[in-house]
Amino acid sequence: MPEGWGLFGLVPCTSCRCGIRRRTCSGLALPGLRNGIWHWRGSFSHLLPSCRISKSHKELLIPYKPCRAKTNVMFLKTHKTASSTVLNIMFRFAERYNLTVALPADQLVHLGYPKTFVAQFVEEFEAIGQNYNIMCNHLRFNPSEVKKVMAANTFYFSILRNPIRLLESSYVYYKDNVPAFRISKDVNEFLASPMKYYHLSDYKKNMYARNIMWFDFGYDNNAEDNKKYIQAVLKEIEQNFHLILISDYFDESMILLKHTLCWDLDDVIYFKLNSRSQDTVQTLTPESEERIKAWCSLDWKLYLHFNQSFWRRIEETIGLKELEKEVNHLRTRQKELMETCLSEQEAVGKDDIKNKAFLPFQSGHANILGYNLKQDVDNMTMRTCQKMVMPELQYTSYLYTVQHPHKKRKILPLP
Repeated sequence: MPEGWGLFGLVPCTSCRCGIRRRTCSGLALPGLRNGIWHWRGSFSHLLPSCRISKSHKELLIPYKPCRAKTNVMFLKTHKTASSTVLNIMFRFAERYNLTVALPADQLVHLGYPKTFVAQFVEEFEAIGQNYNIMCNHLRFNPSEVKKVMAANTFYFSILRNPIRLLESSYVYYKDNVPAFRISKDVNEFLASPMKYYHLSDYKKNMYARNIMWFDFGYDNNAEDNKKYIQAVLKEIEQNFHLILISDYFDESMILLKHTLCWDLDDVIYFKLNSRSQDTVQTLTPESEERIKAWCSLDWKLYLHFNQSFWRRIEETIGLKELEKEVNHLRTRQKELMETCLSEQEAVGKDDIKNKAFLPFQSGHANILGYNLKQDVDNMTMRTCQKMVMPELQYTSYLYTVQHPHKKRKILPLP
């Protein structure tokens, strides 16, 4: 349940259900700015000033008013941004509360991606209309069409990742599928002269190679880096989305999401999905890192803008001290579930996954990790554990069969 809030300074109060707290501070130290990005290191406590929390009997008591969990939610699933983990969270929430998910029609596994989204990409849109609760499969954002599917009070959010790490991840994952990546020896060779490999005529196949987040939001990933244009796009995204999370601070993002949606901690607990083994990560040279900022300048500016707004939102709504506490709670709960569910307590390589029904889709030169479950648990616990480790394609197919039992089951591109 959400915390009580004080009248003075909006300080989260976790120990009371009725009443107020007052915080007196001499000022708040901000994180350091490096390469244009706000960075946080280790504990949050060193970023906080010495504060005094006091209660006064003279202060008016206000009744605790519980917020209501938001159940109409649209998540724009961007690529290589930990979005598969968020999708799993969304699917489990939908099942827990018996919500209707806007799933890809027929044999689609994405909502028409990379085509610009239209409502007909959703299964039974004509029959169900604007009565879906959750939308979270990959799509290329098109607000007017999404609004045909989702209710007027829908909450919209998405997630971004530092473009430097994102491009390296995309290079490895899409190495065999993207024309711009195929010929080059490694990511550093590609970045030394990207236009040698990247051809605008193949832009619908090459979108993963340049400004992929910009593309996912529905914009031209080959557009000119024009200040006026970028500002207009950023303003439009702010108007279309209530919240933008940052995958580089995933646990902090889940706490902010929990607060914003008025969800419980268990609603945002996760096991990391669709991650790859460390031995497939390519080391970027310092020169390559700088080249990515120029080559993917639209994504870079998108990320810088919303990274700052992300931390500003946390400071305005939760506060760093409360955030640190809740992140620790999340990690403790996650560890408990890993001990309950997982035989190895961690993700394993594709060749070590015993139950191939839980084998994630493999792509490019990446070794996408999965999990092995303990077998000595009760049926209810087993179902919970299975859902937490279920890869994206399998979970999409499962929900499709549950929601549309009269339809032909999806044939998945899996071995």
